[in-house]
Parts: sequence; structure tokens; C-alpha cells
Amino acid sequence: MKKFSMEELAAYCNQYGFIFQGSEIYGGLANTWDYGPLGTRMKNNLKDAWRYYFIQKRDYSYEIDSDILMNPTVWEASGHLSSFTDPLLDCKECKTRHRADNLINAFDTSANADAMTQAEMLGYIIDNKIPCPRCGKSNFTDIRQFNLMFATQRGVTQSNTNNIYLRPENAQGEYVNYLNVLRTMRTKLPFSIGQIGKAFRNEITPGNFTFRTIEFEQMEFQTFCKEGNDEELYDYFKEYGIEFFEFLGLNKEKLRYHDHDKLAHYAKAACDIEYLFPFGWGEINGTHNRTNFDLTRHQEYSGKSMEYFDEQTQEKYIPYIVESTYGVDRIFLAVLFEALVEEELDKGETRQVLKVSPLLAPIKVNVLPLIKKRHSEKAIEIYNMLKKHFMVSFDDSGNIGKRYRRGDVIGTPYAITVDNNTLDNGTVTLRDRDSMKQITVFTHELVEYIGKTLNFSSIL
Repeated sequence: MKKFSMEELAAYCNQYGFIFQGSEIYGGLANTWDYGPLGTRMKNNLKDAWRYYFIQKRDYSYEIDSDILMNPTVWEASGHLSSFTDPLLDCKECKTRHRADNLINAFDTSANADAMTQAEMLGYIIDNKIPCPRCGKSNFTDIRQFNLMFATQRGVTQSNTNNIYLRPENAQGEYVNYLNVLRTMRTKLPFSIGQIGKAFRNEITPGNFTFRTIEFEQMEFQTFCKEGNDEELYDYFKEYGIEFFEFLGLNKEKLRYHDHDKLAHYAKAACDIEYLFPFGWGEINGTHNRTNFDLTRHQEYSGKSMEYFDEQTQEKYIPYIVESTYGVDRIFLAVLFEALVEEELDKGETRQVLKVSPLLAPIKVNVLPLIKKRHSEKAIEIYNMLKKHFMVSFDDSGNIGKRYRRGDVIGTPYAITVDNNTLDNGTVTLRDRDSMKQITVFTHELVEYIGKTLNFSSIL
């Protein structure tokens, strides 16, 4: 069974309407990607799966949607204005810019650039004569720190402007709304705030398709708790992350934890969940014990008390936060790699099939009239009935085998063939994508039968 490379997957996504190059007709913009009709539908299904797993089926979990643009003091309080930087250097020969840690990690996979100081990284590059990926020379400038936030201006005239920033993470929107959620939901600790939204980072990206981009989408989840409960919750959400990825259909053998050796200034503990992509292990989740750093800083900079009053113990304290954040685009990529295969069939034939979870499949059912002139009217009637309940497609072009294959390659779980039996006794042939087995089902039973496999709780 063949698996696909990154280049082959990118070509597949472009061919079938999952992902296109951003601004393609103008030559594109590096590391920007547009989701096509099937990709958008599947991405929304992925986000709905997260909502089910982290909001709907959990107690005291609330979703918000905060603005991308925030008061710039937010980023001063969070530390992003002073410390959210990348170590960059320029090649003196070809004038390209590179991240020092990426150069080191690509040169020696056993090296741990994250644990090095700026001086140690530069020394390692010089001592080992690490070449420029573009020209092959080893002649670099000193390392400089560049802030990763995109800045823009807000003001009526050019001479009367204030700098504001595109958010580099969603989390601060949850922290500044902590008091609002606490008040309006009349909730108690521990409780959680989740959010799905775009974030932006002005960083040097190493490619690898949609794995690292300057614009990306996050599914953030922040749990506010009392100090002393934080370590237990941190361990819990690490395991919950693996459970969620298995729910999406990822192979547990391709998932691993990666504990951070070097912690961010706010963190007590930090761990990534990584997936084994064709290019190697890559982070798709980060879980962090952020202590009470964020709320303490926002209390300091805003002048608003972030203290929680515990009615049971009559204590006042600033809650700790356990964060578990998920990269939508990276998980989308991992799901595609996991699901897309090429199978050998009988008589030397092969088929490409996207064996994605039915929950994530962009199209759930493909309705196929066996003979266009004879069966299309009834097939359209069934199509119109089903589309009230599921995302459905209709295909009457080509022989039935080719139409099966077109559904298989985009991951459609079911194909319904309308034939003479449908006209005579109201039954259709229902074909399963993965096994290719076919069963006979009455038309009036289709919604209930198919719906059982497309329900979140049924997968659990």
C-alpha cells in the first residue's frame, strides 16, 4: 500500500480542490495557501470535531470569538513586544535570510538548537561551516533578533497613527475575556475557554507545504484552575490530546510526546504532541502550564483585578492556566497523510482512496444513476432528500466504476447507485468506500442508516 510524499500530496490537494497556492494567478505569495471547496468543507468538519470534543462534551467549557486586532497594550503585557523574536542571519553571498536554529537542526538532527544561546548558535554555525541552503557558501552575518508580529497602523491620517498588531496567537483573547466569561456564565473554577481563529507570524518558513505558514488557524483551549490542581490538569490534557487525535483517525504509533528542555518565560512545564510526517516529526499540539503569569500581567497593565473569589474556602487568588492548543492546518495535513493511500486491487488494478474518518469527509454521499437517461430523475429525487441532512454530490458522468473511483479519491464514505430496483421496489445499492462492499437499502431508510456513522457520539 503506497503512501504519499509531501510533493505528491500538494499535487493531490491542488488537483481535487483541497488546497491551492495563494494568489496563484499572480505568481503566488510564499507560504500562503487557499483552501478549495473540498478543503474548506473538511477543515470545517475538523473544527466541528474539536468543538464537540473540547466544548460540547466537556463540562464548564465555553467558546468565544475574540478580535484579531487588540489594544496594543495586550502585547506589551503578554511579553510579545519585547521577547517574541526569531534568531535570524543573512547570507552575505546571496543575500537570503535564514533562521539560525533551522540551519543547525537541518545540518545535524542530533543538535538541539532550542537549548543554545544566540552566541552558541553562531559559534556552532561558524565552527561547522554550515552552508547556506540557497548558494552553498558559509558566510553569514551575525545573528539578530527579529520580532515576529505583523504591525499595522490605525488612524485617520498618516501623521496621526498608532501601531497595532495582527495577533500572533489566540490565547490573549481568552485571557482578557476571563472576567467576562466568569461573570456571564456564572461559572466556577476549574472552567475552560476555547477559541478557533486566525493568527499571524512574520517568520522565515522552511516550506513543507501548509505545515508552517505566516497565516494559520489555531484551536486554543485554556483551563483556569487553582494552584495545586495545575499539574494534574496538565498531565490530563496531554493524554486528552492523544485521545483526540485517535478520535480523528491518526495512528497512535505515529504520535509522540516531546517535552520542552527550554521553557518560555511564562511556563512551568511544556510538552508538544508530534506527528510523524514524511519530512520527520512535527508539532501538531502544544500543552503548557502557564501558571498565573498571564492574568497577573494583565492585572498589572490594565489595573483590573483578575482575582477569583473562592466561596468555599473564602480565598482570593489569581488562577493558574493550563493551555492546550491545536494547529488546524497542521492537523489537516496530518489527517491527509494518514488517510491517503494507493491500494492494489484484483487484476493488477490500483485505486487512490482517502480513508478519512466519515466525520471529516468533505462529501458524505455520492448519488449515482446507473443509466443517465433512465435513472437520473429518481436519483435527483434521492439527492434532494439527502442534501437536507448531509453534504451530498450527484455524478452521472462516465461508467459506474469511474464514478466510484472519483468518490474514493476525495474520501466520500458512501456511494448510492440508483437502478431498476429503485424504480420497481424502492431499494438502492449502498457501497462502502473502504471495503467496497455493497448492500441493499430501502430509500426511506437511508437517512437513518447513514446518519448513524456520521454522529460524533457514535464514533466514540
